[in-house]
Amino acid sequence: MADQPTPGAALKRDPNFQWLMRGGAISALGDQLTMIALPWLVLKLTGDTLALGLVIALMSIPRAVFILVGGALVDRYSPKRVLMLTKHVNAALLALLTLLVLNVSTTPTVALSETLSLTVAITPQLALHVIYVLAFGLGLAQAFAMPSGMSIMPLAIAPEHLQTANGMMMGLRQVTMLVGPLLAAGLLAVSGDGHDLRGLALAFGFDGLSYVFSAWTLAKVALRTAPATHGASAPQSVLRSVGTGLRMVWDDMPMRLCFIYWGTVSLFIGGAMQVAIPVLASELHGASTLGIIMGAHGAGTLLGMGVAAKMSHRLRFASFGAMILSADAIAGVLLAPLGMVHAAWQACALMLALGLLTGYIQIKVFTWIQQRVPPHMMGRAMSIFMFIFMGLAPLSAAATGWILTQIPLSQLFLGGGIILVLFAAGAYLFTPIRGIAANAS
Repeated sequence: MADQPTPGAALKRDPNFQWLMRGGAISALGDQLTMIALPWLVLKLTGDTLALGLVIALMSIPRAVFILVGGALVDRYSPKRVLMLTKHVNAALLALLTLLVLNVSTTPTVALSETLSLTVAITPQLALHVIYVLAFGLGLAQAFAMPSGMSIMPLAIAPEHLQTANGMMMGLRQVTMLVGPLLAAGLLAVSGDGHDLRGLALAFGFDGLSYVFSAWTLAKVALRTAPATHGASAPQSVLRSVGTGLRMVWDDMPMRLCFIYWGTVSLFIGGAMQVAIPVLASELHGASTLGIIMGAHGAGTLLGMGVAAKMSHRLRFASFGAMILSADAIAGVLLAPLGMVHAAWQACALMLALGLLTGYIQIKVFTWIQQRVPPHMMGRAMSIFMFIFMGLAPLSAAATGWILTQIPLSQLFLGGGIILVLFAAGAYLFTPIRGIAANAS
């Protein structure tokens, strides 16, 4: 008994888990660099918030539209094959982005090649159009990478270790959300705080190499035998499978109410913050500030997850619904003054508190969904949940770029915070959400 290894210790000796953790850590770290570098690149080339919103939308919309299709293809083919393909595609796209940044200039005098008979100058405007195409490609690749990444774990890890493996991978992702932005901040600070575009090229190049490395580690993973499909040998059509999932969510009244509420918040608030935070960092005078702010949010998220895991039994709420509405109201109060801060530490303090709420609620929401949904419907339910945020947030991201040409940033944050508080209060007073229990009845 005494020498029986704990689940975590046994899992760490599993070669499949070791390869997945190594590749996942490096790839997630590279993604964080791109998340910081890409918005800053657009702002440096154009200074246009509308262009920034469009780039974010071009990455998010294909990811949202095709994620359900990606899930169906993962079920039909091997998750490892689909994931490997997305890693190679991402590496190629980031390599092109790296070369583009190395050859672009804020003045239209830099030539792509002096050896060509017709010299092609990469102006900021031409670079922006290429960035639009590459952003679309990166978002499309993510639509297939996300469901394949979530599906490979049960085929690589023994069932008795699956829960521990998921917990460790989730914690790892949050650590990269803390370390990645700080690494990006240091990288951009060394390269002139983003004024030297070579620092941004280095960030994109590192992300591209991280995909090459994670593809190598993925090749080392030996999948267990895939479970036999139930029912007829012919696979169910994608549309019918999606329709079954949508019907399941709609027929479950508490889930339907929560999904509609989350979708509304995502539409009006979620995408706006994706644009507003980089603009806030720009106004605080530094690309490194964006990394520090996002690092603070990542630290808060990790702390919130720890609180949810260790102390949730001590934090009593009247109901699950009352908890999420209370958290949103508090988040609105924290968002409102973000546009009025004058120092990076003030923004970091508010983002740390917002991250704490995000991490805590994220664990609670995922657990609540897992308790309500039958195992054979879990993939579709989670895909619909992700679709809500990925499909609606880009619309507000694109709109926010235009809104910021009409109003100052302080009014955007203030209005967003007030709207979030009003949404939470309205849902509490006029809908049954406040009475939704923590566990399925």
